[in-house]
Amino acid sequence: MLDNIQYNFDEEINRKNTNCTKYDGLKRYFGYEDLNPLWVADMDFKTPAFINDAIIESAKNSIYGYSIDTPELYNSIINWQKNEHNWEIEQNDIFLINGVVPAYSACIEAFSEIDDEVIVQTPIYPPLFKCVTANNRKVVVNELKKDENGYYTMDLEDLEKKITSKTKILALCSPHNPVGRVWSKEELEKLANICIKHNIIIVSDEIHSDITFKKFTPLASISKEIANQTITLNSAGKTFNIAGLNTAYAISKNEEILKKFKKIAIKREIHSINFFGYVATKAAYEKGSLYVKELKEYIMNNILFTKEYFKNNKINIDFFIPEATYLIWLDFSKNNKSHKEIKNILLTKSKLALNDGASFGDNGNGFFRLNTALSQKALEIALSELIIFKKD
Repeated sequence: MLDNIQYNFDEEINRKNTNCTKYDGLKRYFGYEDLNPLWVADMDFKTPAFINDAIIESAKNSIYGYSIDTPELYNSIINWQKNEHNWEIEQNDIFLINGVVPAYSACIEAFSEIDDEVIVQTPIYPPLFKCVTANNRKVVVNELKKDENGYYTMDLEDLEKKITSKTKILALCSPHNPVGRVWSKEELEKLANICIKHNIIIVSDEIHSDITFKKFTPLASISKEIANQTITLNSAGKTFNIAGLNTAYAISKNEEILKKFKKIAIKREIHSINFFGYVATKAAYEKGSLYVKELKEYIMNNILFTKEYFKNNKINIDFFIPEATYLIWLDFSKNNKSHKEIKNILLTKSKLALNDGASFGDNGNGFFRLNTALSQKALEIALSELIIFKKD
């Protein structure tokens, strides 16, 4: 345990009736209102005071007009990447955008043509599929391999077999959502070398890179050659629970890649950042190091608590303890029930709103994603509803 804990993650915040997707969107997304929501990937922890204070201070002027970026904002990003991930970047490598998903969609238009192919490694964050098809490109699925312990690895042999002259982009999720892998430097090098060989641009979504429980390596930090093939998308949104402020950034050491991306981002008008997004990002990266350390410890305690709870109560659900994120990828396959049956039990008997694994790809059948970023007391109440899956 950390000494002199500063942040109280046990505090419970009532988010109902706050125009909150996670709570107030239950009827719309699940068809039921009386569910315990452990789905949307935001946290039920209060945004840290140093961010709130910065926002309140900036609001004192009582004018919320158009805003511009500042050298201080760029420096906060540069210093954060250097101090937290040992990655040296410069202001000219960074382009500010209003979200990782809009940026990913822009990348597809920037680096490929209609009917070209984009490789995704499933199970994967569902918007990645939608962005590809919405841009009239073809999804090429490279399924991750899973061992008997629920540990996922890349199937690079399968990946290379599926590459054609139409394959232009690989969508990398690093760390991976939902399986919780932190890819090793060696894994990333092997993947990148294949992409370099076939001249495939790597779009690396690293939005969960701060919530990691082992060493995280930014893909583009490995070598000049890999950096030249990569555009990285990131944000303080997940780490500091400010996703609703719509602030993110793209990084590339390749001037031509960044130029192509900027052209499409500007065309799509996704480079205008929320007034408070600038303020919150700068405060997060200047003052957030201790917060992240304490946050990660609390989340891992919740994950281990869940593992122990399942074991002690003989709940027939498996999961690999993630190496990153506050999300766990629950495997219901030992219950000998169809995916549809499990989903129905979760909604009508357990009264839990979890993300449907089937939306993450075909190899997500039998799985559901659970968010552990809430007080341990609230988590225990939710887990008690899974007793229905107790072993016979």
